[in-house]
Amino acid sequence: MYILLSILLAYLLGSISTSTLITRWRAKIDIRDVGSGNAGATNTLRVLGVRWGLVVLALDACKGVLATLLAMAMVHHQPLVWFVAGLAVVVGHNWPVFFGFRGGKGIATTIGVYLVLLPIPALVAGVIAILLIAVTRYVSLGALSFVILTPVFCIAFGRPVTLILFAVLIAALSVYRHRQNIVRLVRGQEHRVFSRHHEL
Repeated sequence: MYILLSILLAYLLGSISTSTLITRWRAKIDIRDVGSGNAGATNTLRVLGVRWGLVVLALDACKGVLATLLAMAMVHHQPLVWFVAGLAVVVGHNWPVFFGFRGGKGIATTIGVYLVLLPIPALVAGVIAILLIAVTRYVSLGALSFVILTPVFCIAFGRPVTLILFAVLIAALSVYRHRQNIVRLVRGQEHRVFSRHHEL
């Protein structure tokens, strides 16, 4: 009972699209109809400015933290359930039931989940991702590097196989969501952060 409830709550929590709600409140627009069309922090930054982009980033990360902690509180000593709940909150962010299943790409929410479940590997991967963004100004490249390097560092730090597989699954989901960005990166057509068009 509690297992299914924790996973359902995680998905519903992820389905609260903060960027969609904030842009409707602040600008009376749907974030998914402007800019990159992505319901995420970077598109919010582009539409509403840095302050609101950071607010969305923080709130989306908090969704990941809260969903994972709820699962841990509801279901003790079952890490597999925590991993499924972590995946569920990211899926909810990407395909939110409250907003027609049109959401974001899940990076900020993934950061929140990782802060709880694998903070050290994610921190190392995050530092590298931030450096890549600072040098290249490609947010998508930094995001992809973050999710791909995290399972690598899980292996390097000797994390359990189940945790490594969880990180690989999250990375695969993120790569799928960023597939158009990958095509643009390969073609040299990807938009840089703080240029007129950018997305995460």
